[in-house]
Amino acid sequence: MSKERARRRAVREAEAARQRVARERRLARRVRRRALARRLTPTLRRGRTGRLPRHSRRERAGIVVLTGAAILLIWSLVDDLALRLALVALLLLVLPAIVVIALDRRT
Repeated sequence: MSKERARRRAVREAEAARQRVARERRLARRVRRRALARRLTPTLRRGRTGRLPRHSRRERAGIVVLTGAAILLIWSLVDDLALRLALVALLLLVLPAIVVIALDRRT
C-alpha cells in the first residue's frame, strides 16, 4: 500500500514539475515579448507636445478669426492684386510674432 502511495505521489510530483516548467516557459516568453514590444514602441512624451495644445480653443479661434478679418480688410481696402497678395503673405509671415506678442507666449 505505501509503495502504491509513493508511486502515485511521484507521478503527481512529476506532473506538477512539468506544469511548473511549462508555466515558467510561458512566463519567460511573455516577459520577452513585452520587453520587445516596449523596445519597439516609441516613447510618448507627456505634457504639451505639438502646436495645437499650447493655446486654448478660444485663443485658437481668436487667432483664426482675427487673421481672417485682417485678410478680408486687405482684400476689401487694397485695389492692386500684387499688393494684396504681398500683404497677405507678409501677414502670414509675421503672424507667429503677433501671436507671441499678443498672447505673451511662445508658439
